[in-house]
Amino acid sequence: PKGVVNVITGGGSTAGEELASHPDVDKVSFTGSTAVGRRVLQLASSTIKKVTLELGGKSPNIVFDDADMGLAVDGALWATFFHQGQICESGTRLLVPESIHDEFVERLVERARQIKLGDPLDYASDMGPLVSAAQRETVESYVRIGTEEGAKLALGGGRPEGEEFERGYWFEPTIFTEVDNSMTIAREEIFGPVLSVIKFKDDDDAIRIANDTTYGLASGVWSEDPDRCLETAKRLRAGTVWINDYHLINCAAPWGGYKQSGLGREHASYGLNEYTEVKHVHWDLGTPRERKMFGVLLSQEADG
Repeated sequence: PKGVVNVITGGGSTAGEELASHPDVDKVSFTGSTAVGRRVLQLASSTIKKVTLELGGKSPNIVFDDADMGLAVDGALWATFFHQGQICESGTRLLVPESIHDEFVERLVERARQIKLGDPLDYASDMGPLVSAAQRETVESYVRIGTEEGAKLALGGGRPEGEEFERGYWFEPTIFTEVDNSMTIAREEIFGPVLSVIKFKDDDDAIRIANDTTYGLASGVWSEDPDRCLETAKRLRAGTVWINDYHLINCAAPWGGYKQSGLGREHASYGLNEYTEVKHVHWDLGTPRERKMFGVLLSQEADG
């Protein structure tokens, strides 16, 4: 029917703010940064409307010592560099145990060198350019901060050279090692192709590091032990936990985050429920008056 779908174009500070605060809008769903999500929630609170927020992340990707190393290496690169890292659930914190760290990083860096930058419409390309000059500058600033704070740049960190990269906002696949979870590159969402490798001692340490974040959108676990995988998944504070996989989003499964990664869920029946209201209707179909609560009360008062 006419009017079921209406499109309003405009900037967030104009059209977006009006929609979020307008009393005739009953529900707001927003996907974007956590900072803007806070603003949307603030505006929506003026009329106490329902809000779904799908916000940022700094997702941990845990590789245990019993993982299939080749699979985990490829999975870690996919988790970080898919869509140039411009995805809210990107697994940009790679947690690797001390026992296999050096071998894993060596294989990771060698494999990452094989990533081919090129036209995103060409199936032979693995990575395309970033979305804008401003975003590339943001990524470059985080690379500088990471280096200044003591992380070791193991790969990339700059703009690729070559005539084919003169147009577009290209940036190399970048890997930092010797990263501490307190560093800026491990705390803040970069939204670019930058991976931070963090060592851990044991399972408890891995889960502690993974959960030590203001976000909780997604996470990954790589292990051949089913019990270990399930126990880890149970303890991770994230809306989605992928086991021996990453970035697979199923419309039959709920999608959303913990903590500052958002409110509510998208997809499946959970997503549909976000657009509904619950109503309770009570209809008495013939209870005798003397058995009704008010009937008993009034009878007692009358007797008194």
